[in-house]
Amino acid sequence: MIWNWQQDDWPNFRWDARKLAAAETAFIEGTGVSIGVSRHLSAPERQNLSVEILSHEAVDTSAIEGEHLDRDSVQSSIQRQLGLAPGRRSATPAETGIAEMMVDLYRDLATPLDEATLLRWHRLLMRGRDDLSDIGRYRTDSEPMQIVSGAIYDPKVHYEAPPSKQVPAEMTRFLDWFAATGPGSEQALPAVTRAGLAHLWFESIHPFEDGNGRAGRAIAEKALAQGLSTPVITGLSGTLLKHRKAYYAALERASQTLDVTDWLIWFADQAIAAQKRTLAQIEFILAKTKLLRRVKFDLNLRQEKALLRMFAEGPDGFKGGLSAGNYMTITGTPSATATRDLAALVEMKALTRTGDRKSTRYYLNLTE
Repeated sequence: MIWNWQQDDWPNFRWDARKLAAAETAFIEGTGVSIGVSRHLSAPERQNLSVEILSHEAVDTSAIEGEHLDRDSVQSSIQRQLGLAPGRRSATPAETGIAEMMVDLYRDLATPLDEATLLRWHRLLMRGRDDLSDIGRYRTDSEPMQIVSGAIYDPKVHYEAPPSKQVPAEMTRFLDWFAATGPGSEQALPAVTRAGLAHLWFESIHPFEDGNGRAGRAIAEKALAQGLSTPVITGLSGTLLKHRKAYYAALERASQTLDVTDWLIWFADQAIAAQKRTLAQIEFILAKTKLLRRVKFDLNLRQEKALLRMFAEGPDGFKGGLSAGNYMTITGTPSATATRDLAALVEMKALTRTGDRKSTRYYLNLTE
């Protein structure tokens, strides 16, 4: 197999810009809609939205790599880093590290990307790791850097990156390109195209011993944000996590060619889907505020606690809906009280009800 970096014209990627024009327009327009809708949020709501997006991005980008973090711990760390709350909840080194990296990304979306930033991100991502020799620096191992799957005796090589000795020069060329193609430059590229190219190019170099995927997705977020009039986090990792197998397959195919049109089209679809998901979060917060304002004088403390717990699940809500058993667990009430409380919530149109008896489920009513 000949990889992209082994081809004579590397790294001169080729693509058909005409096939991406509609996606670029849709992304810019979608951002405008999200920014316009978010203006209806209060300042505390906008802060909470930022924390939600950052915490989801941190947990989801880690989950793509098979590392499962506690969302509440990550969120607490992010709030502490932003000075929004004490953040008393304990967190593992990995949770603290990814939280700090996401806040670093968020605060400096518009600033140039340089080697110092990447090495700082790597130190944060690898916090608590004692099994790596190269932390906060590019890899130096003389062994091939390969992405493999399957049994040890019969591995399948999905990709092999350039040798470690080539990495410093490759990264210098990559960072120079990233700077030269930013907004306002003579070689400026549209946001989605630049982000997709940056992510693929960085993953192709695979400069670190570990953490390349998380760093590469952060670079993509930075590129998307820099292409917007108001830099914002798109929340790309949540969508990539949902399509994890397709994501890896698309990267593998793209690593074998310098014609990356198909990869950029696939990436653009994910960026637009992520943007729509963020818009759904904004609309959810607005609907939450409207619902609570409408029923706040009719709720008892148990009902308020249950509603807030449901809202904490986000736009997707409880998987399969809220059951009476869920309500009893959340509020600590007996069955008869739970039944009365839930019936009252339906009557005041805070919840909708589906099913009968043991199949009864309740959902937030966000359409009133």
